[in-house]
Amino acid sequence: MLDCLKSVSLKHSGIFAAGVMFGTAGIKILSSKDAKKLYTNGTAAVLRAKDCVLKTAATVQENAEDIYAEAQQINEERAAAEAMVDDAEEACE
Repeated sequence: MLDCLKSVSLKHSGIFAAGVMFGTAGIKILSSKDAKKLYTNGTAAVLRAKDCVLKTAATVQENAEDIYAEAQQINEERAAAEAMVDDAEEACE
């Protein structure tokens, strides 16, 4: 049994103990009131950014719809004008 204990290095045991200690301290820090306040403020900022992005996307979409409608109107007017020119050419012949 003592042979097993001889193979365990104090260095590795110390590193393990330090890891457990830092892990426990980390959990306490992450679950503290200050951390909760930080998480809450961060989440609020993300929600504000989301609202801003959605408003911008809606504006861009509305502008794109307007541009598309105007482009269709221009093409319809152009097609009507070409049809008038074609009719006039046929009448002259």
